[in-house]
Amino acid sequence: MDGIEGKSMDSVERQSEVHEDDDHARTAMVSTEKLDLSGDVTGTVWTATAHIITAVIGAGVLALPWSVAQLGWLIGPLVLLAFGWVTYYTAILLCDCYRYPDKTTGRRNFNYMEAVSAILGGKQKLLCGVAQQANLWGAMIGYTITTATSMMAVKKSNCLHKHGHKANCRMSGNSYMIIFGLVEVILAQLPNLEKVTVLSVIAAIMSFAYSLIGLGLCIAKVAGNGNIKGTLTGVGVGSNGVTAATKTWNAFQALGNIAFAYTFAPLLVEIQDTLRSPPPENQSMKKATLYGIGVTAVFYVTLGCIGYAAFGNSSPGNFLTGFGFYEPYWLVDIGNICIVIHLVGAYQVFGQPVFALLEKWVASTWPRSSISSKLYKINLPGTKTSVQFTLARLIIRTFIVMLMTVVAMILPFFNSIMGLLGAIIFWPLTVKFPVSMYIAREKIKMGTFEWYRLQILSMVTLVVSLLAAVGSVAGLVDSLKHAAPFKSYY
Repeated sequence: MDGIEGKSMDSVERQSEVHEDDDHARTAMVSTEKLDLSGDVTGTVWTATAHIITAVIGAGVLALPWSVAQLGWLIGPLVLLAFGWVTYYTAILLCDCYRYPDKTTGRRNFNYMEAVSAILGGKQKLLCGVAQQANLWGAMIGYTITTATSMMAVKKSNCLHKHGHKANCRMSGNSYMIIFGLVEVILAQLPNLEKVTVLSVIAAIMSFAYSLIGLGLCIAKVAGNGNIKGTLTGVGVGSNGVTAATKTWNAFQALGNIAFAYTFAPLLVEIQDTLRSPPPENQSMKKATLYGIGVTAVFYVTLGCIGYAAFGNSSPGNFLTGFGFYEPYWLVDIGNICIVIHLVGAYQVFGQPVFALLEKWVASTWPRSSISSKLYKINLPGTKTSVQFTLARLIIRTFIVMLMTVVAMILPFFNSIMGLLGAIIFWPLTVKFPVSMYIAREKIKMGTFEWYRLQILSMVTLVVSLLAAVGSVAGLVDSLKHAAPFKSYY
């Protein structure tokens, strides 16, 4: 709705009544124009590699030491590498789906859903949309929990430094979630995704900062311990009251946490769209994927294993807020502040597509209503900048943020939410759709060796995702037994 200022609604309606044949002609022209815009993009293998690393490395790293602790030295590192390999392999398949029908000269698909629609059809596009929306909504809930936890960790860290490590510094998480929600309500009124580029850049820098701070603190702790902690099979049954069932559920949940840390397939096509051609975009993207996922896998294995070596089977669910580190308290504070800044921006990146979808639905359902067509303008005090919005934008975005905040207050469980989110989105978005698109695009016949190989990969990852979902739900149920809704303490 940002682009209709200065136009009457009558003119907008007249534009919507253009003859269908003219619409088809314009669509064809636009498609041709987009097809020939290769010279307008300047991305290279190295810029795409940077985009991939930025897209993958994020809040998921915080749970890696805990995840390795649930699996142990024998399986933990192998699982980290296995998820990295699956992510890389299916991403390579997806690289050939950017253009269709020919992978080097066909029509461009500008995002993941366009690729699914072009190759698999509208019904699969709908399923893909559901999976992507689950990813976006789940991320907003998870980020609310994580940000509030980091805000509390800063306050608690200073309290423990001032009053001693055994001081009672417990606090409620509700007020911090509400504060975060209010900030996001304000930021949500900004124009659409392209207008929050600065937030995205800052968020990327912050994610690298807290990841490296965490790695440095883990290395220092290993050196201070004088030995490498951990066991071959991870957390043992009977230790700290851990039952066989809890051990099993936590191991499955760890799979979900690792899956969440690696998920980036929904962004791959958009990253590929930034590449210049020649050389063909799929060739450049395959190289960038190798470098980007390779660096990420090495970093994840390093952080997960060094974190486990530092804390052993007592690894906290979030290694920067679980207080495995007390000193230097200021560095722990900086790490958590970086998390807060990162997730303030990341929340908007994930939230904007949700807002846009609902606003589009309202506008199409009630096209003549002033709630979605009348623009209001607010001038920001002391600046020449103004914010324009419709009542639909204000109401929808405020309601969605409030809803996500309430859900986070009801279920403030970092590891379980991240594990469940990873379990829900990893198989469909990282494996199922890329494999299905590749089979359809390459016309691989059912019953051939390659068909069986790809189907086995899909089925194995589906089973792993289902196990991760079961473990995460079990973790949520167990956590609810010990914490009442809206009464989370830290």
